[in-house]
Amino acid sequence: MKTTVLRTCALACLATLCHPAVAEEPFRIGALVDMTGVYSGIGGPGGVAAVKMAVQDFGGKVLGRPIEVLSADYQNKVDVSATRAREWYDRNNVEMIIESTDSASALALQKLGASKKKITIFAGSATTELTGKQCSPYGVHYVYNTYALANGTARAIVEEGKKDWFFVTADYAFGHSLEANAVAVVEQAGGKVSGKVRHPLAASDFASFLLQAQSSKAQVIALANAGRDTQNAVRQAAEFGLGTGKQVVAPLLIFDSDLKGMGLKASQGLQFTTAFYWDYNDETRAFGKKYFAQTKAMPTMVQAGMYSAVIHYLKAVQAVGSADADKVMAKMRETPVNDFFAKGGRIQANGQMVHDMYLAEAKGPAESKGEWDLMKIRKVIPKDKAFEPLAQSACPLKG
Repeated sequence: MKTTVLRTCALACLATLCHPAVAEEPFRIGALVDMTGVYSGIGGPGGVAAVKMAVQDFGGKVLGRPIEVLSADYQNKVDVSATRAREWYDRNNVEMIIESTDSASALALQKLGASKKKITIFAGSATTELTGKQCSPYGVHYVYNTYALANGTARAIVEEGKKDWFFVTADYAFGHSLEANAVAVVEQAGGKVSGKVRHPLAASDFASFLLQAQSSKAQVIALANAGRDTQNAVRQAAEFGLGTGKQVVAPLLIFDSDLKGMGLKASQGLQFTTAFYWDYNDETRAFGKKYFAQTKAMPTMVQAGMYSAVIHYLKAVQAVGSADADKVMAKMRETPVNDFFAKGGRIQANGQMVHDMYLAEAKGPAESKGEWDLMKIRKVIPKDKAFEPLAQSACPLKG
């Protein structure tokens, strides 16, 4: 009997050596970001770091499979975004893609994700088309949109009595959408638009655009752009003396990284709308410090939103016990977002995650107590006021 047992054990060991256990295929998610371009400080490598932090904090596994994060630089090009996303879906079986900027690329990703029945989360792109006519049952617009940005900043400035506006706008989908939403707010509040000028993406010289704005005599010079474009425009506006007299400069989208890059001397007093600030309360500070320990920078609202969105997605996958996009999306919609990023956040039928926004103001050099002490929150904009009502959405999925 002993011989039989030994023979059986030997055969079992041999079978194991000849046929080793097949490793579980990783559960893959992809992060498409601008690694080195005009928007790299907004999402970029820091956005990828936020996604990896979320995976690590979630436990590194879901559905019994190790979670793998793929990342790529989409170079602010629609064709690069679409090509990489299609490759991830077809070759790597990526279950979800999260992106960090560029509305034109986001719209292409939205369409591709819908065709593949894959969830796409938009953390930095802003166009309202993502939850409007071009909405998708698999798309989630998580951090902000042009409606929320324009509604917060433009309304606050018009209410201060500054009703004559001139727009300096980035000439692509995001800029056009941001400008259109701000114009609507200004005109609804009794203001007027004296002029508009559009500039190419990644412009280095804003002199001609700013001189047109200055000569218009408009009370407000609104910047419908982002990233380094906003930084360059604000710096050059300061050099021209704009913002110190009767004309004020109003960036409609600006980030902590922009304020730091420009310096508070150039940016002090700027009013803007944000979805997140690391120094707002104890929860945001705790996340900010944890993020800083890994990246040596405080998180922008996009980077914080990418972390929050990935956690929300993975919790839904775990809860339904499947990567099936329809089941996961249903769970994500029915589950409120309650974390350091948002309280009582909800994903609506059109894909918009609605949550409170904040009207902020850049601090002056004398007010700042540290390298990342850059802004102060002036007021909370409740979610039902910050975002477009679902009933007004052009999305055919709104019900």
